[in-house]
Amino acid sequence: MDRLGEDELASILKWIQDPRDRNSFSLVCKRWCNVEGLNKFSLRVFEPNYLLSFLPRFPNLLMFESSEPISDAQMEFLARTCPSIQKLNLYYHEAFHTWASARHSDFGHVGLCALAKGCCNLRSVVLRRRRGVSNAGVSSLVKFSRNLVNLDVRWCKVISDEALEAIGTMSALTSLNLQGCCLISDEGLASLAKGSLCKSLEFLNLAECDRISDDGVMKLVAMKSLEVLKLAECGPKVTDVGGRAVAAIESLKRLNLSWLINVSDDTVFALAQNSKNLATLHLEGCELVTGDGIRAFTGHKSLRKLELYGIYKFNVNDVEELVLGCQSLEFIGMDQRLRSWIPVTEQGNIFRPDCRISWRL
Repeated sequence: MDRLGEDELASILKWIQDPRDRNSFSLVCKRWCNVEGLNKFSLRVFEPNYLLSFLPRFPNLLMFESSEPISDAQMEFLARTCPSIQKLNLYYHEAFHTWASARHSDFGHVGLCALAKGCCNLRSVVLRRRRGVSNAGVSSLVKFSRNLVNLDVRWCKVISDEALEAIGTMSALTSLNLQGCCLISDEGLASLAKGSLCKSLEFLNLAECDRISDDGVMKLVAMKSLEVLKLAECGPKVTDVGGRAVAAIESLKRLNLSWLINVSDDTVFALAQNSKNLATLHLEGCELVTGDGIRAFTGHKSLRKLELYGIYKFNVNDVEELVLGCQSLEFIGMDQRLRSWIPVTEQGNIFRPDCRISWRL
C-alpha cells in the first residue's frame, strides 16, 4: 500500500461511505489520516472550543454544521480554514443551552461578516434561533454571498425591515425562512417584492410575523415565481383582503393560512377560482371558513392535500361533495370530534379509496 499515491488512496476512500470505516481508514497511519482529512467534505461539530486543534485537517469542507454556541473568533477561524464551504447549518438548539451562556459566547455580526467574506461560495445558510444575528450581519451576508440560494433566519428576534431591504436585492435566492422574526412589518415585505428577489424566490415563510397586515401581503403578488407561502399565525391584520391578493399568485402550489382568524370563505373562493396550481392548503384554525368554502374546490384539478383542523362549520355532505368532485385530492385532515358523522365503513377512505382522512385529537 505504500506504493499508492495520494490520488489512488483518495479514489479508494470514495468507495467508503460508513463514517466508522472512514475513521478506521484515518487511523492506519499519518499519511492515510491526511488523505482522509483532505477528502472529507462535511463535518458536524459538537465542541467548537476545539476547532483550532482539529479543523485545519479538513480544509476542503463543503458543509459545516453545529448547534452549539460559536464565538466570533471561531467563526473567523472557520472562514480562514475552510473557504470552500457552501452549506452552513448553525441551527441553535435552544433547549440545550441557557440564554445567558448563548449571549456571552455566541457570534454576532462580526463573526457572520468574517464568514461571509471568507466563504464566497456559500449557497445555503441556516442561522435559526441565533440571537446574535442582526441586520448588520444579514446585510454582510447578502453583500458577499451573491450566490446564496437558501437563507433560514427563523426566530432571529432582532432582524427587522432593514435586513429585508438588503435581502430584496438578491437575485439567486430561492428560499427565505423568516418565521418568528417578529420585528418584520409591511415595509420589509415591500422591499422583498420590489427588488431582484421577486423574480427568483420560490419559498417564503412568514409564519408568526404578527406585525404584517394586508398591505404587506398584497405586495407579494409581485413574486411571480413563488410556489410556497406560509402565513400561519400572522395575526388579525391579515384578512380576506390579503387572502384574495395571494390567490392572484398563479405560481402558488402550497399555502399555509393556519390560525388567521379573519380569513373566511371569501379567501377560499378566490383560491379555488384563481390558484389553478395549488396542491396543498392549510386552513387550520380558520374558524370563519364554512362548508361553502370547502365545496368551492369541487372540480379543482390540482389540490392534493387539505387540512381543516380546528374548523367546525361544515358537515359530511360538504366533504362528500368535495372528495367526489375533486379527483386530485389525496388527503384531508380533520378533528377527531367530527368523526362521529362519518359512517364507520367509510372512515378509512372517505367516499374514495384513494383519498385518505387523518383524524386529530
